[in-house]
Amino acid sequence: MAAHDITEISLTETAAVQVRELLKQEGLEGENAFLRIGAKEGGCSGLSYIMQFETEKADDDQVFESHGIKILCDTASYFNLAGVTLDFQGGLGGQGFMFENPNARTTCGCGKSFG
Repeated sequence: MAAHDITEISLTETAAVQVRELLKQEGLEGENAFLRIGAKEGGCSGLSYIMQFETEKADDDQVFESHGIKILCDTASYFNLAGVTLDFQGGLGGQGFMFENPNARTTCGCGKSFG
């Protein structure tokens, strides 16, 4: 896949603020602080989202940057997550991190899995 063919994975400004705060709480600030976004089999719609912090990039990772946050996505997950935007909704009715996935044909009510 050529670099110009890569569709970004991004964060909203609100999500970036929240991720930055969580990275700080974990003591993971600096050049080797990454947010990994992925997909794995499971969940009520077939695939579930993965979010975790990493300090190293794997050889097969796509790397994106959004609002100053470095995002990793492995090649297998990328095919299901190309074009995803991660948002954060807080407050009394907020649901936390929410994935806006243009590739999802189906999603579950909790927003944590897709098909």
